[in-house]
Amino acid sequence: MSNKEKNDGKEPVTDLKEIALLAVEQPKEDGELSIAKKELLLQNDEMQKRAAALIIANKELIYQNQEKENRADELIIANKELIYQNQEKENRAAELIVANKELAFQNKEKEKRADELIIANKELIYQNQEKEKRAAELIVANKELAFQNKEKEKRADELIIANKELLYQNQEKENRAAELAIANKELAFQNNEKENRAAELLVANEELLFQNSEKEKLTLELSEANKQLAFQNSEKEKRAAELIIANKELEFQNEQKEKRAIELVSAHKELAIQSKEKEKRAAELITANKKLALQSIQKEKTKAEKEKRAAELIVTNRELAYQEKRGKELMLANEELKKAQEELGAFSYSVSHDLRAPIRAINGYTQILLEDHGDSIDADGKQVLQAVINNSKKMGLLIDDLLAFSKLGRKEVTSASINMDALVKGVINDIIVEDGEILPIFEVEELLPANGDQSLIRQVWVNLISNAVKYSKYKPTIRIKITSTAKKGKIEYCIKDWGAGFDMAYYDKLFGVFQRLHSQEEFDGTGIGLAIVQKIVSRHHGAVWAKSKLEEGSSFYFSLPDNNNNL
Repeated sequence: MSNKEKNDGKEPVTDLKEIALLAVEQPKEDGELSIAKKELLLQNDEMQKRAAALIIANKELIYQNQEKENRADELIIANKELIYQNQEKENRAAELIVANKELAFQNKEKEKRADELIIANKELIYQNQEKEKRAAELIVANKELAFQNKEKEKRADELIIANKELLYQNQEKENRAAELAIANKELAFQNNEKENRAAELLVANEELLFQNSEKEKLTLELSEANKQLAFQNSEKEKRAAELIIANKELEFQNEQKEKRAIELVSAHKELAIQSKEKEKRAAELITANKKLALQSIQKEKTKAEKEKRAAELIVTNRELAYQEKRGKELMLANEELKKAQEELGAFSYSVSHDLRAPIRAINGYTQILLEDHGDSIDADGKQVLQAVINNSKKMGLLIDDLLAFSKLGRKEVTSASINMDALVKGVINDIIVEDGEILPIFEVEELLPANGDQSLIRQVWVNLISNAVKYSKYKPTIRIKITSTAKKGKIEYCIKDWGAGFDMAYYDKLFGVFQRLHSQEEFDGTGIGLAIVQKIVSRHHGAVWAKSKLEEGSSFYFSLPDNNNNL
């Protein structure tokens, strides 16, 4: 046989071997494809489950965000309430301090009055001794003029009248002693009240110290929360690094699969359609792997966000517990303030009734002496009695002003729009100028309206305008200018005069109770008017201040909320 015939005999054998190999490889490839299909089905199921879990997690996140927003709104409202309550507490503390100062001043005034009463008693004793001496002289004269019966009878009548006067004066002396004893008891009661106020202030200081310690605890808790957040961030970075490594492994696996796909294509040209399908399946697997990787990343992010939300909820719950505790403390503070207000009411009642009685007695008995026994009292005695009457009237005015000042802290402030032009014109029309005094000239610009309690704001205008007139009475002309300006949600009002003025070095005493920068002989007054002005304006959430130069005049300012804003 030739070589050609030998070659023709080998080729059929080679083809049979290839066909046999293909027949053996075919079931393997079919098995691999079926396994890949099952894997794809399992991955699809896992993807669906994870998609459902993500949907549920997203719903939980949305619900948690809503809860967090609700808690945030509640916290904002609670913080505003706490700020308002703290401001009220500070106002009450300031009022208590003012009340303590008033009590101290009253104690000093009562001591002065007691000294004056002692001096008056000594003068009465001296007058009684003088009258006794004169009675003895009259008795001697009666013995010498025994022969004059008619004259003796007249003198005897005079002696009887003098004896009655002496008895009346002794009774008055006993009444004065009883009044002094009552005044001493009142002083002891007021000293006890003063000690109680000091104890309350100590309790308030202890509360402030406790609040500072609570703030320090909160700062410690915040630092711990920051440490936890830093730890969570480090964990998150570790998870991100792990995900990067996993992605690299997935990429490596994908490269290996692509290599195997290329080998299958070169080995099985006849199965090109099946290899293309396999490549498509491989591409789908790659996409699914990438989706799974993204889902795992999202899941880690979701877990980190959940942990963060849980930490925030813990902090929020602690803040709520702290606010509840503060609410209870504020309730206790409010009860203490109510007790203090009740005590102030009792003090006002005592001032208005118990303190007025001895003043009315002093004034009444002095008037009786002047009217019934004025002929037997010399000019110096009448001057002394008139000074007693004037001082008792001044004491009555002081009591009235003190009562008005104490009632301001308890009076409820109502808010309404005020027509300032009409209000100021009414105050100016009510000013009374006595005969011989200079008529004041008012320059009133158009005044802006504001919100407030009309009766209280009227008292502010009355006190400031009357002061401007009073401290300008020694000038050739009395000129007063009233203006208003709008600034940042506030209306500022100005009352300017060209009167006596005052030294700005003593400005810190200007709005104090019983603080006067001029003598009583130069300008009369009680020293409470500007304190009342400051208290009314501060209760309207406004401010009051002044500028002045000696002998050049003063400018007093006060601000109120704008008509477009709520009080």
